[in-house]
Amino acid sequence: MGPHAEPTPVVYSPRYHIDIGHHVFPTVKYRLLQQALAADGRFTFVEPEPMSWDDLAAVHTPEYLEKVRTGRLTLEEIAQLELPWSPDIVEGFRLMAGGTLQAARRALQSGLGLHIGGGFHHAFANHGEGFCLFNDVAVSVRLLQRERRVARAAIVDCDVHHGNGTALIFDGDPSVFTFSIHQQHNYPAFKPRSTLDIGVNDRLPNVEYLTRLRQALPRIFAFEPEIQFYLAGADPYEDDQLGGLALTAEGLRERDRLVATASRAAGVPFVLTLAGGYARRIEDTVAIHRASIEAAVEVFAQ
Repeated sequence: MGPHAEPTPVVYSPRYHIDIGHHVFPTVKYRLLQQALAADGRFTFVEPEPMSWDDLAAVHTPEYLEKVRTGRLTLEEIAQLELPWSPDIVEGFRLMAGGTLQAARRALQSGLGLHIGGGFHHAFANHGEGFCLFNDVAVSVRLLQRERRVARAAIVDCDVHHGNGTALIFDGDPSVFTFSIHQQHNYPAFKPRSTLDIGVNDRLPNVEYLTRLRQALPRIFAFEPEIQFYLAGADPYEDDQLGGLALTAEGLRERDRLVATASRAAGVPFVLTLAGGYARRIEDTVAIHRASIEAAVEVFAQ
């Protein structure tokens, strides 16, 4: 970015830092990342609107949304979600769903949409799982299709965990290409089939992971999507508490460059969401997320 370049807009709200109690999911990472980017001076921040309940119903069932809205999830549903219920948690996740949609709209305008948040791929139409209350990316795809802004979308999921909710929501839908590269022997146990799945072995290092990803990208873009959502999970990192791969910070940066470059080369608008990240040192998670955003900006500034 040159010295006179306009700051890059990033979708973010301070309300993403949700109080979920003592938990392995560090929602403070959103605030720490925003502070790191703000100190850089090359970014400006855009506050999203919460996604409406009607818009969430583009994917989620009325019964599920009513339970979430009124706090009537069963103990079993809370256990599956692995988060407590509170009005602030519900509003925080509605806001992040709106943030992903806003980032997608920005991508359609300028080619690049960046979101400090989102990527909650374990949320199904009728229930939440694994820290994921609403499937923000799936809802955004459906809303853009409903508005006839796009007909075909691709979801490139590089979180360490399989995108099971996303896969099932779009199962059998020829208008959405779902791709997940993930640690095979890790959560979730139930892995519905994506359009293209790559389940990799434990402790897979940079070179093998990047080779598998590089081989998959041409197939994704042969689909000719009109928008790409990227789940840039930080959890394939070698020191992640919930992951079991062996990627270094530089390996993850190269992953991000590969995905962004493929999107740019194909002329496909690119939406970045953060997805997971649970490194033993939160500074590592924040640094990996920051590098994902910087890699996308660098690629799209060329």
